Amino acid sequence: MPQGILPYKYEEEKTTSGMTALGGLPTYLDLAYVAGLSDSIDRHLHIRGEQGYSDSQIILPIVLLNLAGGDCVEDLRRLEDDQGFSKILYRVETHGLPRQQRRALERRFRKERRRVVPSPSSVFRYLAGFHQEEEGGSRQAGKASIPKPHENLVGLYRVNGDLLAFAQKHSPTSSATLDLDATLVETTKKEALYSYKHYKAYQPLNVYWAEQELLVYSEFRDGNVPAGYENLRVLQEALTFLPNGVEQVYVRSDTAGYQREILQYCAGGEDQRFGRIAFAIGTDVTKAFKEAAAEVEETDWRPLLKEIHGQMVDTGQEWAEVCYVPNWTVQKNTSPEYRFLAIREPFRDQLTLTDLGAAQPSLPFPTMDFNQKRYKVFGLVTNRDLPGDEIIWWHRARCGKSEEAHGVMKEDLAGGQLPSGSFGENAAWWAIMILAFNLNSLMKGLVLQGDWISKRLKAIRFSLINLPGRIIKRAGALIIRLTAAHSSNAILLAARRRIMSLAQAPSG
Repeated sequence: MPQGILPYKYEEEKTTSGMTALGGLPTYLDLAYVAGLSDSIDRHLHIRGEQGYSDSQIILPIVLLNLAGGDCVEDLRRLEDDQGFSKILYRVETHGLPRQQRRALERRFRKERRRVVPSPSSVFRYLAGFHQEEEGGSRQAGKASIPKPHENLVGLYRVNGDLLAFAQKHSPTSSATLDLDATLVETTKKEALYSYKHYKAYQPLNVYWAEQELLVYSEFRDGNVPAGYENLRVLQEALTFLPNGVEQVYVRSDTAGYQREILQYCAGGEDQRFGRIAFAIGTDVTKAFKEAAAEVEETDWRPLLKEIHGQMVDTGQEWAEVCYVPNWTVQKNTSPEYRFLAIREPFRDQLTLTDLGAAQPSLPFPTMDFNQKRYKVFGLVTNRDLPGDEIIWWHRARCGKSEEAHGVMKEDLAGGQLPSGSFGENAAWWAIMILAFNLNSLMKGLVLQGDWISKRLKAIRFSLINLPGRIIKRAGALIIRLTAAHSSNAILLAARRRIMSLAQAPSG
C-alpha cells in the first residue's frame, strides 16, 4: 500500500546513530571553544555544585538550541534526538582535558550518564536558581520597579563581558557607539504585567555596540516599566562591560533617553573612565520647543539630503538649528552647551488635513503649522560639533540596526518565547539568548565575513547550520561526512581555518 498520494516513501535508517541534521552547528562549538565560553560560564556561575551537569553543560546547549532554531525548553529533546550532533557535543566537552579532569567530570553523575543534552526538567530546575523570592513583592501593576538582579544573573552578564573582550581582542576599535533601545516581548504568562500597548509583556532595555554589532548589556524588565526608567543607571552599568582599548564612547537614543540626568552626565564628562560622552538623543517636542522652532526664519530651514547610489537626493524633510534653552541647561556658568535641532516634514495631503480643522483625529507624532502648511515635527539634542544634517543621519543610523537586533532576538532566537511565570527564570533565559546573539555576531564578523555579515540568522541556518550529515569514527577521530559537492562544504572548511587562526593569535 502506498504511503501517500505522491510517489515517495519514508523509511527508517537501519541504525539509530550517526545521523545529524545540524552538520554546520559544530562550527559554533569551535568558536565557543576558542572564545573560552564554557570556561567563562564555569568561572562566573556556581549553581550546580559538584553533582550532575555543570553550569556550562546546561547553558551551552541552550545557546546552541537558540542557534539551531529551538525556542522553548522542550525543544532540547529535539537536540538530544540528533544522535550525530550529540556525539560531537560529548566529545567537545572532554576535549583537551587531562585524564584526571575527564574522570572527575564523569564522577559528577551518580549513575551512568545517558544524556548529553540535559533534560527539560533539569533545565527548569536550573533556571529556578535565578529566582529570588523577594522579586514578587516589588512587581506591581501600575508601579514601575525593577527587581535587583540575582547574583547568578550578574554572572551571566560577566560571561557576556568576556565575549565582548574576545571580540575586542581580535577586532579592536577605540570607539563604542552605544544605542539604547527598549523592546516589548509579548507574552501570555499570568504573572506578566500590562505594557503601554495594553497587552501583557516584558520590556528589556538593550544597549547595542554599533561598531562590533554586539549587545553590551540588556536589562530584563516588566512590561509596565517605562522605556525611559532609570536609563542613566543602565548606561553606567553597560559602560563597565566595555573592554580595554575603548577610549571614546558615543550614545544614541530615542526620546526615552531625553532625561536631564543622562544629558548632564554625558556632556559634563562625569564618567570617570571615559569622560565626556558625545550623544544625539531625540527631544520631547514640548510647547516651548515648538515656540522656538516657530521663531526660525524660513530661509534658515535647510533641505535634508540623503546620498543614494552616489547622488544626493532630497528627502522632502528640512532641518534647522533651534535657539531652545531649557532652564536646566543654564544652572551654572560652567554648564555644558547643548545644540537643539528641529526636523520638519510636510504632510503629503495638505488639503485633507487642514480642512479637517478641529475635527482632525489625534496623531501619533507632534505637528506644527508653517506658512499655512502642516508639518510633522521632531527634535534632537546633541553635544557634537558636526553639521546638523550629519548629526541627524548619524542618529538615524541606530534605527535600522536596533530594530533588526530586536527582530533577531525575538524571532530568530528564543527571546520571544519565555519559559516561565517567574521573572528571574525569564531574565536568565533572556540573558542566555544574548550569549547566542553575540556568538552568532562573532561568527559573522570574525569568521564568515563578507556578505555573511548582513545575513539574518534564518538565512545562515538555511545555508550553513541545517546541513544533513553522518558522524563516523575513524582512528579515534570523529568525522562529519556531508553531501558531496555541496556549496557549503568549502565555506565550513574556510570557517574552521579562520577559527583556528583566532586560537593561534597572540594574546594581547
